[in-house]
Amino acid sequence: MSTNLPGRLVRLLSGLALFGASVALMVRADLGLGSWDVLHQGLAARTGLPMGVLVNGVAVAVLLLWIPLRQRPGAGTVANVVLVGLALDAVLALLPPVGSLAVRIPLLLAGILLNGVATALYLGARLGPGPRDGLMTGLAGLGLPIGRARTSIELVVLAAGWLLGGTVGPGTVLYAVAIGPLAQFLIPRLAAPAPGRAVPTGVTPPCPA
Repeated sequence: MSTNLPGRLVRLLSGLALFGASVALMVRADLGLGSWDVLHQGLAARTGLPMGVLVNGVAVAVLLLWIPLRQRPGAGTVANVVLVGLALDAVLALLPPVGSLAVRIPLLLAGILLNGVATALYLGARLGPGPRDGLMTGLAGLGLPIGRARTSIELVVLAAGWLLGGTVGPGTVLYAVAIGPLAQFLIPRLAAPAPGRAVPTGVTPPCPA
């Protein structure tokens, strides 16, 4: 275990909390969410449960799919299951809905930027993949190209969330286009140093949670 574990834990926990906060900003912007959050919001609309509770619940359900895929969770995986949804619900409770487009657009942009920072911190900690990331890499381990695995999962989740009533809009497209370059730029700048290992610069970011 690296001697910089305390620093990595700080990055992990702050990254996950900021990830939940960033999703809350995008929810309040009401201009479209990332694929998984469209699903979470759609489930929340159908069940009446808090969105953060469903973020964590879906994470647990996805984690169960790791068993046949022979994926192993790390400390970051467990923290992901617990913290992202809690942070999301906490920020939603503090931030009321807004109606003005002049406020919603900056909220969306701030949410996407904060999501990029959170992604870089979380991935840079290198303490285990999120549940959704492990599903993607597990399918890739069965022989499905990782790009095709990610795209297939994202499209299925997006379609299901939209049918359930989740918000799909320009923010969905902007997030999909922006989050990869943001993460690629920020990861080497925010990642914890690891002796003998290079910081990844071309990582495909997770969908949080």
